[in-house]
Amino acid sequence: MNPIFVGLGSNRGDRLAFLRSALRELRRLKNTALVHSSSVYETEPVGKKDQAYFLNAVVELSSELSVTALQRECRTIETLLGRTKTERWGPREIDLDLLYYGREVYVSEDLVVPHPERVNRRFVLLGLHELAPDFLDPVLHRSMADLLQSCQDQSAVAKTQFSIDPE
Repeated sequence: MNPIFVGLGSNRGDRLAFLRSALRELRRLKNTALVHSSSVYETEPVGKKDQAYFLNAVVELSSELSVTALQRECRTIETLLGRTKTERWGPREIDLDLLYYGREVYVSEDLVVPHPERVNRRFVLLGLHELAPDFLDPVLHRSMADLLQSCQDQSAVAKTQFSIDPE
């Protein structure tokens, strides 16, 4: 099965609890299993700077769900955990971004995979590199190690001692 990578982020309330709850819900999805989770990173907000720092992580899943079904499940989990719609790049309780669905390229009105901003976010690339440094981006045909090395994002990112996967 092709690796699926999902980015998790939170900068409202108990950020770590939101990440752990999101992971718990991802584990409950039918025909889906957690393969690995990255370290947790504390990151400067993107776009709108006058808000709390985020906690971010990346998880690798295996799943028999289609790309669109998995995206729907991610939105359902966000709603279940109390995410409220706010301004673009504004604060949020939980954010689940489908970064990669194996080597599949999928483009629709509602979803673009690989995630269009994946190579512009150091915290995303750090998590991806930690889990799969040799994974090749299906559009750019470059490894996560190479993409991380060439990333221009200078936002503050600090690896924490937190874990979202207590098991």
